[in-house]
Order: sequence, then structure tokens, then C-alpha cells
Amino acid sequence: MDRPSQPPHPQQDNDWPTGKVERLEPLVARVLAPNPSPFTYTGTQTYLVGDERGLVVIDPGPEQPDHLAALVEAIGEAPVIAIACTHTHRDHSPATGPLAASTGAPVIGCATLVIESADNEQRPQVEAPFDKSYAPDAVMKDGDTIEGPDWRLTAVATPGHTSNHLCYALEPSGALFTGDHVMGWSTSVVVPPDGDMSAYMDSLGKLYEREDTVYYPAHGPAVEKPKQLVRGMIGHRRQRERQILKLLGVEARPVEALVPEMYKGVDKRLWPAAGQSVLAHLLDLENRREVRRTGEIWALA
Repeated sequence: MDRPSQPPHPQQDNDWPTGKVERLEPLVARVLAPNPSPFTYTGTQTYLVGDERGLVVIDPGPEQPDHLAALVEAIGEAPVIAIACTHTHRDHSPATGPLAASTGAPVIGCATLVIESADNEQRPQVEAPFDKSYAPDAVMKDGDTIEGPDWRLTAVATPGHTSNHLCYALEPSGALFTGDHVMGWSTSVVVPPDGDMSAYMDSLGKLYEREDTVYYPAHGPAVEKPKQLVRGMIGHRRQRERQILKLLGVEARPVEALVPEMYKGVDKRLWPAAGQSVLAHLLDLENRREVRRTGEIWALA
């Protein structure tokens, strides 16, 4: 996340009960997984879309026995039409396989994606790694749909946070399930090489042009004023760009020297995550020929 904060512990906060079904609107319920952290806020929210005639489970979350048991109980006797993931970070998709096995539902959603690095052990861990076990029965593209009784989920491709990221629009509700692309508590971390700032900004612009009435993110509260938030997020990213260009205008420097200047009020434990988003900005600016690099040192072009 670009503006991370220390999350409340959901077990100590009655506003964020884990393992319980919370009805958000007639066709939408959520179950919170017990995996809070500085990068997941109060934990991963699994959404149940539909009713007793048929459900889609969005982002089953981590493979934790208590969470899986809570999902099975929440589903009850309702047939599961599909299990759909927004992306394949390990706080989102590992429960997909066990849930599919217990319900018989197909896995229909984002594409498979696993990014590994030869120096992975030396790199700071700034987010959940990719889920190697994810195996969809079918991959959805932008505009593809899952049909339910009197409702429809439409895939909205939103690459940036990851290249395989999808949001899901619920008709006729007007709700959009935004995964990690848009969250109310923080902006999303963009980690190269798969995370791409240019794609992320394009995806934000795409959402801004839509007319969704509420966002349900994978972490944090519902977003009741989507356009206002997205406009602010676009402005925030442009402000980060200006910060980078201003600092490089003073002197050339590596990412590690930019982060303390740009994130003075942020917990230092979260600086590695901030550094990844700074790098994503620099790569975008490099592609636009506004900055250049020599080794690890970045300068104005």
C-alpha cells in the first residue's frame, strides 16, 4: 500500500468480526478472514454474491481451517455457481482449491500468475507472494460474465497491482468488487516487475469512467463515493510523481534515498513497500523519458 497504517485487530474490534456472515445488501454478504496485517488491514474479505438459489464466492482468501469452515457454513445448502478470484496473491486465492473440492463449484476468474525472482530471499517481503496452487477451470476476460438468478457478474480487467487483476461488476446492484485495485483504507502497492504503474493509472481512469455506485474491496470498508475516491487516488499518484521529479531535480539518487523524504510520516517497517511503489513510478517515468538511470541511481532525463 502507498499509505499503509497499522490495522486494528479484528478480534478486538466488534466492527470487524471474523468468521461471521455480514449482509451488506440483498445480493451481497461478506465473511472476514482472520489474517490481519499491515498489508491486509483487518484481513481478507470474502464476498458471497447471490442468494439461496445460487452463489458466486469472490476471493475465498487464505487456506485457514477456521475461515474455510465459516465459508462452508455461510454457503449452507445454496448451490455455488462459481468461485472467482480478483488475483492470485496468497491472501486471496489459496482457499479456492479446498472450497471447490467441498462445493463442486468451478473456478472461473483471473488468469494464473506466479512471479518468482532468483534473489527472492534477499528482497524485502512487501506483500503476500503469489499462490502456486491456483488452477482455474476457465479464465475470464474483460466483459465476460457469470450469470445468476436475476443477476449478472461482469469481469472488469484492471491490471496494475498485478497483471491478472480483475474487478467484478454486479448487475443490477451497481456494486463493484475491487479486490486490491481500489481500497478505502489505503492505496494499493504496485510491485515491479509484474506490478505496472502505467497500467495501474489506466485502470483507475477506466473505473473513473464507470457509473458504479459502491465499491466492495478485499480489505477495508465499502467505498460509498467511488468517483470521489478514484479521483483522489489519481491525484495522489500524480502528486507522488511530482515529488520524485522535484527530489531528483535537487540531486540524482537511488530509490532508498527517495523513500525517507517521501514517506516521513509512515512506519519505517513499511518503507520497503513504499520503495516498490516509488520504483514503479520511476519505471513509468523512465518509459515516458522524464527520468533516466545509471545503475541504481536515478536522475532527471
